[in-house]
Amino acid sequence: MDVLLDRLIQLKDEAKMSHKGWTGVDLDGTLAYYDGWKGSSYIGEPVAKMVDRVIKWVKKGRNVKVFTARVSEPDYDEAVIQAWLEKVGIGRLPVTNVKDMHMIALWDDRCVQVVKNTGERLAGTNV
Repeated sequence: MDVLLDRLIQLKDEAKMSHKGWTGVDLDGTLAYYDGWKGSSYIGEPVAKMVDRVIKWVKKGRNVKVFTARVSEPDYDEAVIQAWLEKVGIGRLPVTNVKDMHMIALWDDRCVQVVKNTGERLAGTNV
């Protein structure tokens, strides 16, 4: 039953992604290796699997934004993030920490996904 539910959710997500909207991708711990805060000018090494995924999405025309708490830091400098994105081959992307009604997915190392309108934890998520 869980496998069927997971597949239905996957198909629904794929359908959503084919429409206009945006996918948020966390920076620290998702796109970049993170082992503790080392200052706003430091971004860890790229997480290859995630960077490759984002590059493919961008090439396919998907609207991707970097979704990071760094935006709320007093010494936040978007240029640091943009330079890192260009260095790893992704290219410039919008950066935000605001979720809106057009966000269709969030890839993050701290998320726990629930089944819509139930409060039930989605099978396979931790915590």
